[in-house]
Amino acid sequence: MNFPLPIKAVVIDLDGTLLDTAPDLAYAAELMMADLGRPCPSQDTIATYIGNGVSRLVKRVLTGEMDAEPDAALFEQAIAVYNKHYGEHVSRHSRPFPGVVDGLEAFKAMGLHIACITNKAAQFTHPLLKDTGLFDYFELILSGDTLPRRKPDPLPLAHACEAFGVRPAELLLIGDSLNDTQAARAAGCPVFCVPYGYNRGRPVAELDLDAVVPTLVEAAKMVVKA
Repeated sequence: MNFPLPIKAVVIDLDGTLLDTAPDLAYAAELMMADLGRPCPSQDTIATYIGNGVSRLVKRVLTGEMDAEPDAALFEQAIAVYNKHYGEHVSRHSRPFPGVVDGLEAFKAMGLHIACITNKAAQFTHPLLKDTGLFDYFELILSGDTLPRRKPDPLPLAHACEAFGVRPAELLLIGDSLNDTQAARAAGCPVFCVPYGYNRGRPVAELDLDAVVPTLVEAAKMVVKA
């Protein structure tokens, strides 16, 4: 791939890319497990569970495994408790990563369309973006329950392309995990990843991507408006 990359739109993941949400996700898990009378994994372990939505996060906290299924009744009880606690503390400690605001300003100055695409439910996404001052940067916000399918399915990216009137090759996804790279490849979009996020504890350099970018500021230096 040749740089700078000519694009017309940039879509950015939320957890682990725009915002460091791990402390609040872990805090809600700790409160949930305390209510259930069960031992809770460490915050570092919980950080490796992030990236596939709250339901999968809760299942991982309950089972201690990435893909295991807990007892159905226990899960239904746990997810309700988790959603209550997370809703009450969604932005308690969550903050933009270094370079995020400056990167968004740079994309905005280029005249690019900017969207946020996350697997987080809208009931958490919108308050979180508003509380951290990022909401107004985005023309389009797609949460995990906005469309029938979410990342790693390509549907959210295809929807963004249609909304902005751009071809997939003209839309860059910036994320932090396997979900993001799989979605981008399936949609035919270029993809950059940041190394500081929540890729299940694995280095993003192992993924099928076009560049690892230290910050959104560096990502902005690698693109140009088509």
